[in-house]
Amino acid sequence: MPNPGPLVLHAGELAAAAGGRLAAGCSGARVDGFVIDSRRVRAGDLFVAIRGTRLDGHRFVAEAVRRGAAGVVVSDASSAEPGAAAPAAPFVIVVPDTTRALQSLATFVRRRSTARVVAITGSVGKTTTKELVAALLAGSYRVLRNEGNLNNHIGLPLSLLELRHDPEVAVVELGMNHAGEISTLVAIAEPDIRVWTNVAEVHSAFFDSIEGIADAKAEIMDGATSASQLVANAGDPRVMARVAAFPGRVTTFGVETDADVRATAVRARGLCGMAATIRTPVGSVPVRTPLLGYGQIANVTAAVAVAQLFPVPLAELAERIAACPPQPRRGQVIELGDVTIVDDTYNSSPTALRAALDAVGRETGHARRVAILGEMLELGERSTALHEACGRAAADAGFDVVVAVGGEAAAALADGARAGGLPATAVSTVSTGDETAERAPAIVRAGDLVLVKGSRGIGLDRVVDRLRGQR
Repeated sequence: MPNPGPLVLHAGELAAAAGGRLAAGCSGARVDGFVIDSRRVRAGDLFVAIRGTRLDGHRFVAEAVRRGAAGVVVSDASSAEPGAAAPAAPFVIVVPDTTRALQSLATFVRRRSTARVVAITGSVGKTTTKELVAALLAGSYRVLRNEGNLNNHIGLPLSLLELRHDPEVAVVELGMNHAGEISTLVAIAEPDIRVWTNVAEVHSAFFDSIEGIADAKAEIMDGATSASQLVANAGDPRVMARVAAFPGRVTTFGVETDADVRATAVRARGLCGMAATIRTPVGSVPVRTPLLGYGQIANVTAAVAVAQLFPVPLAELAERIAACPPQPRRGQVIELGDVTIVDDTYNSSPTALRAALDAVGRETGHARRVAILGEMLELGERSTALHEACGRAAADAGFDVVVAVGGEAAAALADGARAGGLPATAVSTVSTGDETAERAPAIVRAGDLVLVKGSRGIGLDRVVDRLRGQR
């Protein structure tokens, strides 16, 4: 389909959409982009001054204007007076709440766009599923995806504002760590297709039980109508128990289970990834993916289920799946001559960690299997038990060495590894990611296969970077 070009947006309509008033400037002034970081402002942008927990964007309005912002959105009009170095006076939109204004602007652009919006949530695998869906559709459609972790109440609106460039499909993920957040994001995005990958113990510090997590994830169904579509994991009983309330069409996916789109004959291909046969209502196709672990087959199957709603021919899907690599820090296999590293340092949770341990532990062609595992954050009162269980899982998976990084929870992980049968000399604890990075060259030997995984806050990416710099 020809691309008619970007939406043309002007100050007056944006002021109305933001729920504010045009306090200065011309209503016909054009806006070419939306920014919340004054350092990234380019001529023609609209700078939205967000009040955050650490920084107040109103402090940087003058800088945004000096950089050529066409206009600013503020809750304090006095902050928008241009400095002497400003190229021109900007238009000024005054609103009660700049964060809410950003969200309203995103919904306004979303409604002006003709794109179909696919919104993905789940405890584990939503980013990989997002990337897979985008990759499967990109060969047939103009596709927008939200970048990195732009999946919260500020990041998602910034992603949706890119719909002004007129893609045919937008694929976005919705993140949360408290009840009510998914509902807010769904209201902003108004998705045509909703995807619910699974429920697991992630962010459990903020919930009384895993059922509470499931209820929060079920907000993906909020605001749905009979025209809405939901892609849901048939293999997750907590998902399926809540899907009955969905008023629209439901397509299920699953691995070795009864589902509309299902994976069968699943097999591991070592560090080369996974293989399976995907069965759909319109036929079956063998697929190979470079992604590691059985959990990744569920993500692939979910992506195929979404692609079938557009649709995309099965044969083309198989080619695109094979060509879709792991995202940076998300299960990347790095060969360093005499050492192989699996870099999974972007984040961690009990479910994701056990899947990684199982996938890497199956490899036998190495001198040793070494797991450098960071503490998993936001697990609440179950943290000790969950970490200990993961330590046992590392021993059960066949790892020869376990290094646990962090505080009390890491100590519990190390205890679990020893309780699982690893000798005390094969298990150690280190307090920080920086300290682990310093020790890493001495920990790792020639011939080792090394899994490095932990929550982002632990900083195990520095361990991988140190090893790469040493070899």
